Amino acid sequence: KMGNAESNAYQNHLSRFLPEEQSDIDGLFDTLSGSSGSAGAKNAKAAKKTVTLAALQARQPAHTREPLPEPMTARLYNGMRSIDLPGKSSGLSEQIAKEQFVIFMSNLLKGNADEKISIIMRMISKTGGPLKGKQIQEFTEDLITSVVHVLSYRKELKGWSLENTRDSSSGVKALASELLSELKLPDGTKPVGSQLLETNFDQSVIEDWVYRVPQISVFLSVVIRQGLHVLHSLPDQTNDILNLVPHCKGIKGRGVVSLFDIPAIIYINSHLPAEMQHKWQLLFSSRLHGESFSQLCAHIVNKGPCLVILRDLDGFLFGGFASHSWEVKPQFQGDNRCFLFSVFPTLAVYTYTGYNDHYMYLNHGQQTMPNGLGMGGQHGYFGLWIDSDYGKGHSKAKPRCTTYNSPQLSAKEDFTLDAMEVWAVGDAPESAGKKGKKSILDVDPQAQALLEMAGKSRQSEGLREPMEEEEDDD
Repeated sequence: KMGNAESNAYQNHLSRFLPEEQSDIDGLFDTLSGSSGSAGAKNAKAAKKTVTLAALQARQPAHTREPLPEPMTARLYNGMRSIDLPGKSSGLSEQIAKEQFVIFMSNLLKGNADEKISIIMRMISKTGGPLKGKQIQEFTEDLITSVVHVLSYRKELKGWSLENTRDSSSGVKALASELLSELKLPDGTKPVGSQLLETNFDQSVIEDWVYRVPQISVFLSVVIRQGLHVLHSLPDQTNDILNLVPHCKGIKGRGVVSLFDIPAIIYINSHLPAEMQHKWQLLFSSRLHGESFSQLCAHIVNKGPCLVILRDLDGFLFGGFASHSWEVKPQFQGDNRCFLFSVFPTLAVYTYTGYNDHYMYLNHGQQTMPNGLGMGGQHGYFGLWIDSDYGKGHSKAKPRCTTYNSPQLSAKEDFTLDAMEVWAVGDAPESAGKKGKKSILDVDPQAQALLEMAGKSRQSEGLREPMEEEEDDD
């Protein structure tokens, strides 16, 4: 009787996978349990195949670094052995049976929050039960570290690398703490700081969190697919995994290290409109193109939606997403898809409030209106402002920016700019790049006319950058 119940549950889980997925999972189990080919089949009856922690760790090739950091391998193992099979004595066995292995894969890759949660609880703590915030924090940091590690190991970072981005360790902590800030107690309160780390959270609270924070499931899926190298190339890859990291263009071979780190790229990209998540292209970097406002304008005007990121002299990193091409004009532009964000010391995205439509502003060479690049708030009190006198800026939010509800993003309200980058996201608009790069004088025909009347030629004519061919950075 028990055998039937067991095989029914097992068959139900197996049936969630396509035939080619089933054979992929079978193959992985056979490899891990050390039996393959006909000898394995003969002995299968004699000794039922099982997988041990040592086998999971040994899966890592001896001569290279492992696909998964060791703490995550141990967590996967604890998740697998926590699955109770009908008719088996409960209690954790050292050996993982095929049924446990398949149910683990099925629940984490194809299950709902309810099916995932008991496994995740055991991955967080071997003993299960109410979990301290600190244990959830350690699990979340391990999970993000493993995602960055395995994508780098499998060469799936799409042109980004650990060499051309900011060090990921602070980004791992920042992303973990942003995801943890969504933990809500049953009464709706969100504990913060040291209180969060000491609070006990029960299964229902963690289930609610996993349900509301989709990154946890997506990251687990990446860790299993890419870490154990199973189901990683099959077509049911959902978009949230496909566009987890955007293709990176325009940085290759230029010796630039981006201000973004991998966890921040993953997080900010997930907040972009879906049709813009597949590609980022570097338009402007103060280290490549110099510290000049007219250079900045020349590189970003009419180039489609983009991300602006800057670092102030205190090391704070922050920026904004512009949903439309930047245009030089004395009016606000953009729409309610724009947002401001912080990358360091905290990682967060601040979306529009509906209070006003002061999304984006770019002006240059005008007597009557402020000259500079701004997002949110109002003239003189922007959520993010870079003055046309390049190098100066402000982030005024007393207590919050009216347009985006963002706090002060820079260390000091009036800041000095240390470095800046602008990335186009999604596909370039049709108009961009048809007529070579624009000079700021093209953007402002009045200035051009005045120069010509004064008999001055355009010194910068010869300095235009050649149109960069979109090189493939993969």
